[in-house]
Amino acid sequence: MEKRQELYAGKAKSVYTTDDPDLLVLQFRDDTSAFDGKKKEALARKGLVNNVFNAFIMERLEDAGIPTHFEKRLSSTESLVKKMEMIPVECVVRNIAAGGLVKRLGVEEGMTLTPPTFELFLKNDEKGDPMINESLAETFGWAKPEQLAKMKDLTFKVNHVLKQLFTEGGMLLVDYKLEFGIFNGQIVLGDEFSPDGCRLWDANTREKMDKDRFRQGLGGVIEAYEEVGRRIGINFPA
Repeated sequence: MEKRQELYAGKAKSVYTTDDPDLLVLQFRDDTSAFDGKKKEALARKGLVNNVFNAFIMERLEDAGIPTHFEKRLSSTESLVKKMEMIPVECVVRNIAAGGLVKRLGVEEGMTLTPPTFELFLKNDEKGDPMINESLAETFGWAKPEQLAKMKDLTFKVNHVLKQLFTEGGMLLVDYKLEFGIFNGQIVLGDEFSPDGCRLWDANTREKMDKDRFRQGLGGVIEAYEEVGRRIGINFPA
């Protein structure tokens, strides 16, 4: 497999073509951003930690019968993934009230949500990833009803698997976002799953162990990411 030209560079990852039209190289960089790119910083080891973390999670989800774009980890910062037609809709599940939900509704942070909530957001940086619904997604052609139904089903299956995994590590899976795409006509989980795209709290102290440490200037961002990984059985390279 030969890595070729850069196809896309996002806020924290770059995508490269390969000599196989169905496969891409996903590179995790040390770049970190928040607040629609208004706060930026390079954090040492972040690319390595998120790449290894994501590979571990994707393999666990595959073992649970959830189709993902992940093929294999190539190096400390790169993974091989399927080339998909991405659906520009993010799926968000919230198990505990935090972040945007608290701001929008004025509910208390830390409140357990029963049942967990499910929300859709349009993936559009220029518009700030606005919240949408199934009707808007269908009307504007962002996703078909059957695709949205499958995405919702898979998102809750991910919740079932990962809540248990993080609970065993003494943590609470507060919320997370997922992105999906189409590969060979099938809805497949894409992008990444790392502490960059979810909220994780220590189950006893409720200490934040995710990207909120960067957003809120708490420090120890990568140290927290690595602690999360160690608690669920990840061995990070030196």
